[in-house]
Amino acid sequence: MQLFITSLNSGSNGNCYYIGNEREAVLVDAGISCRETEKRMKRLGLSMRKVKAIFVSHEHSDHIRGIEVLARKYELPVYITPDTLRYARMSLDRVEVVPFVAHEPVQIGNLSVTAFPKFHDATDPHSFVVSYEGVTVGVFTDIGAPCEHVINYFQQCHAIFLETNYDEALLDQGYYPYYLKRRIRSDRGHMSNDQALELFVNYKPSFMSHVLLSHLSKDNNCPKLVKELFDTHADGAEIVVASRFEETPIFSIDTNFVAMEKPKVFMVPEAQQLSLF
Repeated sequence: MQLFITSLNSGSNGNCYYIGNEREAVLVDAGISCRETEKRMKRLGLSMRKVKAIFVSHEHSDHIRGIEVLARKYELPVYITPDTLRYARMSLDRVEVVPFVAHEPVQIGNLSVTAFPKFHDATDPHSFVVSYEGVTVGVFTDIGAPCEHVINYFQQCHAIFLETNYDEALLDQGYYPYYLKRRIRSDRGHMSNDQALELFVNYKPSFMSHVLLSHLSKDNNCPKLVKELFDTHADGAEIVVASRFEETPIFSIDTNFVAMEKPKVFMVPEAQQLSLF
């Protein structure tokens, strides 16, 4: 059995992450349009009909922009906390809205989705881990500073979408006003390359084999710079930068290898993607 993951988009212009098995999948956030989501899924050979739910991390527009249309068109339940729903100001009539509770797993077919609170400048922000057949994938973005919940769930992950929002020097040298730089750096802002690397180096489990560096700032980071930084400390993990302009390839974790020290992870060749789904 296998768990398939891809970033459909990652950045302040929209965030959407796909995690699923052969039969069902979930989206964590849907911050790009329904049309763009469909287009990128189609290019990957993924069927929207396999998506069974959308989980919402917080109310910022780059995480919810596509939810209203997507949820209605495909009759998808939207899992969201009451406070996030209140401040998101989405029109979700004719949509099944389901509240979730931190640390309590939600079953979506054979997928288990667990939310946990984090530090971010939103009303009730959460991150998620998705588990299937002993494999766990985490979506760790929009985090001001790693708290005990982040560290605890990070150590359970075989693959992870990990925020590396900004490089300290590039932010310092950039044109952002002081108040915005201060907000980004705050404990309720975003994780820098150095913060994410410290989390990775200190708490990476031996079986973590795939890291998708996510939510990079267009102005205050450099994909090549952060990839080289993490490659130096990868310790056997494959490092990929998730784009703010297009989808990543599909990556697959073979659950038959979970009992080993490190699960087998491989990229699905583009030419084979349509035949898989």
